[in-house]
Amino acid sequence: MSNSWNVYYIRFKQYLQLERSLSKNSMEAYADDLKKLENYSSLFLNSQTPDKFSFKQLQNFVEWIATMGFSATTQARVISGIKTFYKFLLLENDIQQNPSELLETPKIARKLPVYLSVEEIDNMLSYIDRSTPEGERNFSLLETLYSCGLRVSELTGLKITDLHLNDYYVKVVGKGNKERLVPIGKNAVKLIKNYISSIRSHIQTKKGAEDILYLNRRGNALSRVMVFYIIKDLAKKAGIKKVLSPHSFRHSFATHLVEGGADLRAVQEMLGHESITTTEIYTHLDRQFLRDNILSYHPRNKK
Repeated sequence: MSNSWNVYYIRFKQYLQLERSLSKNSMEAYADDLKKLENYSSLFLNSQTPDKFSFKQLQNFVEWIATMGFSATTQARVISGIKTFYKFLLLENDIQQNPSELLETPKIARKLPVYLSVEEIDNMLSYIDRSTPEGERNFSLLETLYSCGLRVSELTGLKITDLHLNDYYVKVVGKGNKERLVPIGKNAVKLIKNYISSIRSHIQTKKGAEDILYLNRRGNALSRVMVFYIIKDLAKKAGIKKVLSPHSFRHSFATHLVEGGADLRAVQEMLGHESITTTEIYTHLDRQFLRDNILSYHPRNKK
């Protein structure tokens, strides 16, 4: 990293942290995008600083990224990161015009997310040994994951002080430290209360984890990797061949709501999606359900 570029990294990182409240992982992703631009500059432009780039040079950089064998999704993310960086430069008056404005991202075929049927979820949960403390905890956390459609980081970061169980909602801290209120079902509420009173109250918590809901046996917050492992193990026991992750429970939550006729805006709100287009992917699912609905409700099909 050359010194002239280093200043941009530091300032951009401060902006992402203070102005955008981004997580460490997100900031590292942006830094990685900028690193690709710096590598291109050192290879082809004699380490020219980013404020000197023209639209044509950025276009050549995008073409170079494509030849490096990155997927369309990665290319799109890099371009998005570079665009954010140039918006920052414009904001800071480092540049007078934004050369990245007209950069085009490659068309991405939207992959349909992997989701589970209600029967498959019930089947997986039935393989949990609830006679053990870990089993009772796992049963509660997976029910909460599915009941609230949480991201895995939101689940592992869930705090006891953010639970409003008597009012049937939880406060969740999502991407960019944005808070949202998510309704929670009676079954999940019952399981959380049971877990707190019969399991968690007997665990000696480690410093910093006093308010965290789901703990490992050593009294620390449960890791995201552990949640992955729990789901993978249960899927194997239940004979489910799909490639599952904690996100599959979030997809299942959204899919089942949309299939049940929930308003898309309400689902967007619960998932914490910034854009409705992200939520719209759930309208793709269960073609049989959509077909039956259209055939039942279209005026031409009514008797």
